[in-house]
Amino acid sequence: MRIGIDISQVAYEGTGVGNYIKNLVENLIHLDRENEYILFFSSLRRNFQFSPQGHLSPESGTIFNLQSNAKIKVKQYKLPPTILDLLWNRLHIAPIEWFIGDVDVFISSDWTQPPTKAKKVTILYDLIVYTYPEETHNKSEFNLRKLLISPNIVAAQKRRLYWVKKECDKILCISKATKKDAMEILRIPEEKLSVIYPGT
Repeated sequence: MRIGIDISQVAYEGTGVGNYIKNLVENLIHLDRENEYILFFSSLRRNFQFSPQGHLSPESGTIFNLQSNAKIKVKQYKLPPTILDLLWNRLHIAPIEWFIGDVDVFISSDWTQPPTKAKKVTILYDLIVYTYPEETHNKSEFNLRKLLISPNIVAAQKRRLYWVKKECDKILCISKATKKDAMEILRIPEEKLSVIYPGT
């Protein structure tokens, strides 16, 4: 089986989202001897590569432990999150297969929900954009001197969650509280939700 995973969030080293996806992928690669993994990574300014040392550090350019029999390919792109939000969350075009080839399962992480023919799994960290939107960046800002766009995270997450609810076959929640919020706020059926706690 070919499993695609969006690992773009590992670019944000030290964050809960980055750590969760890093630990999930490292453990899948370590334990799984049968399936092939195609890892999608997109960041305008950050890069990484595989290293036998096996520790994640986007700044120094190393990532997951390869001391396993897993078959792994990385597809890396220089697309900023705002472009992917436009393509995948707003317009919902450009299937992930255009970027990584055909897969049987695709696991999305935190920022975008691309269309795909594959079975769709996603990770749900929290629903703070609904429960505490004032605590999250909720407006778009532009810095023309630095050529930076600071996106409206609340709006982007709500666009993504629309597609999660509509299309995902399975949703991995990082806590029972997140699962409860998904059922109550998004009205996602319980049978689609599983709790997988963050590793250390």
